[in-house]
Amino acid sequence: GALRRQVWLDMGYFQWTPNFYIIFVAPPGIVSKSTTINIGMNLLRELEDIHFGPDAVTWQALARALAESRQAFEVEPEVFHVQSAITIASSELGTFFNPHDREMVDMLVSLWDGQPGVWRKLTKTSGEDLIENPWINLLACTTPAWIAGNFPEYLVGGGFTSRCIWVYGQAKRKLVAYPGLAEPDSAREELRRKLVHDLEQIASIRGPYELTPDAVAFGEAWYEHHHNEVIAKASPDDRRAGYWARKQTHLHKLAMVISAARRGDRRIIAEDLETALSWLEGAEEDALAAFRLIGMGPSQRLMQMITDLVQRRKRVPLSQLVDVIRASGVDPHDVEGVIRLGSNMSLWQMRQVGNEICLEAVGEG
Repeated sequence: GALRRQVWLDMGYFQWTPNFYIIFVAPPGIVSKSTTINIGMNLLRELEDIHFGPDAVTWQALARALAESRQAFEVEPEVFHVQSAITIASSELGTFFNPHDREMVDMLVSLWDGQPGVWRKLTKTSGEDLIENPWINLLACTTPAWIAGNFPEYLVGGGFTSRCIWVYGQAKRKLVAYPGLAEPDSAREELRRKLVHDLEQIASIRGPYELTPDAVAFGEAWYEHHHNEVIAKASPDDRRAGYWARKQTHLHKLAMVISAARRGDRRIIAEDLETALSWLEGAEEDALAAFRLIGMGPSQRLMQMITDLVQRRKRVPLSQLVDVIRASGVDPHDVEGVIRLGSNMSLWQMRQVGNEICLEAVGEG
């Protein structure tokens, strides 16, 4: 968000700009998705000239927000660049994005590339919307159950999802009951001050980036390996195919961000690409888990959701499965059969604990 569309990497026939569609995916209440977004956005709001879009919009409202964000800034003395850049932070992806709204999907797909020029969109009521150099940065949260219940199978691996970085979390990395007591207020304030200062420095970087010779050598070797060993050998129905095709773009977008966080020289070196690649591969390892429920029938989906929950918590009272059952879409009359089938398959075991019947991980208790 701090970089906006004021920096770019010119590839001759097209440009790469450092905007992202990043989606945090995790079961409810596990990894504090919304809290994480709010911490970052509160830091970004301390900077000037950062335009935030609404977190619940139609595509028409999104177009208006972009048009209203139009701003010119000086790249070099008396050389100005115009941008229409917004950052959107949505604690619930479903309030911002409707996968069945083709016009919204098409708009987000079209604007992700951040290509220079005027974006045109015809509307029935206001004629033609014209937006100069549009740029969208999106950070949102959702759950595997929401994805399973709202994403059509054809959309997975396609235009929108392949343009997103899906960051999936299954469990807390560290248990901290009271974050505010984990460190002194003075230390937390000092860290906040330093982070805001860093964001201000990043926001002052303007103009085109360039690849150093060592970065070009790294990028060429990686590109050849990626196409020969990944894309060429991928199954035609692999849901990751669209993402693989766009991975080079994700890689260089992220390398620009890493370079800006480390230095202000507007140069991408091999180390920046190496770091970006390791971060992307870390997210890729778990990304498929966010989509594995898509395409399953309601009973299969409920069984997988309960299995995940039992494996994570080790013991789950039946009374705590209400939200999981509702999200799965299973007919309430069929729930008992699914639970007994899962027990017969040794996906979990049923035990009476006090006044509750619980599902436990096999071998627990």
